[in-house]
Amino acid sequence: MGSRPTRLDYCQYLLTSPVNHTLTNFADHVEELSHDAINRFLRTETMTSRLVWDNVKGEIIPHENGCIVFDDTVLDKDFSHKIELVRRQYSGNAHGLVKGIGMVNCVYVNPESGVYWIVDYRIYDPAGDGKSKLDHVQDMLTNLVHHKRLLFGRVLMDTWYATRDLMLFIESLNKIYYCPLRDNRQVDDSGGRSAYRRIDSLGWNEVEVEQGKTIKIKGFPQDYKVKLFRVAVSTHRTDWVVTNDLTQDSLQATQDACRFRWKIEQFHREAKQLTGIERCQCRKARIQRNHIACAVLVWTRLAHIARKSSRSLYRVKHALLDDFLRNELRNPSVRMSLA
Repeated sequence: MGSRPTRLDYCQYLLTSPVNHTLTNFADHVEELSHDAINRFLRTETMTSRLVWDNVKGEIIPHENGCIVFDDTVLDKDFSHKIELVRRQYSGNAHGLVKGIGMVNCVYVNPESGVYWIVDYRIYDPAGDGKSKLDHVQDMLTNLVHHKRLLFGRVLMDTWYATRDLMLFIESLNKIYYCPLRDNRQVDDSGGRSAYRRIDSLGWNEVEVEQGKTIKIKGFPQDYKVKLFRVAVSTHRTDWVVTNDLTQDSLQATQDACRFRWKIEQFHREAKQLTGIERCQCRKARIQRNHIACAVLVWTRLAHIARKSSRSLYRVKHALLDDFLRNELRNPSVRMSLA
């Protein structure tokens, strides 16, 4: 390792360090590196989500019914005051507004194996680029189809993204979407004979419960219909899932498709707990962007090792400390004593 760190050096640090992922900690553990050198490196490099695609495209096992899953997460910066890119935004986990950096992610899932890969992401920075989260999703979809040319058949997303423009855009790409609608979404299941009403007030017979029903969503083109399924998630929650696949007539098949949507939640949890993606405290936006890019690259490496060794990402990460623990138990550097 030279006096100027490299992208590989920084990624190796994030992969190896168990808890502390600050630049100061990095410099403290490498004699020939200073905090200023690491800071300068991250401030002058330009790392983008293209690096992620370059590292995973050769590993992806595509499938004609492959699933593209979109969702966003907030990288917690609750105690920051001057970090660029930080803004107050809604967090589903916190069920309210939090301070953090918004990240819109795109995961590819092979429906046969259940294996998933992060293939793209965007940083939510409306003050910098003027783009909404919906704009980022549309950009990533366009890139997937026309540039990456990744084979997939279905798009899965949360209620936040179930908008007229995005759903019609996915339709224009000749792709199938599955997404839940909010309880108060106005729909019509009467073929125009009755007024629009809340989706959670619709009546259901036994056949419709199992095979779904065709509806029109208010605000969509007059002749545009979707298939609606009532999916019981728990005794206290029901999802109203719509798809533009009008041939879909199975509640079970719809549930099976929607289950792949939780793969992106798994990615969010693993990235936050294993890569230090939230732990950079530098103020500059470029450093934050580069840190996030390296953290995602670390996740791709952990995921690759986990697949090859049939272990979880957590086991791969925690195994790094196995030798240390064995040595410490044999010959403690700090010995315990009792009165």
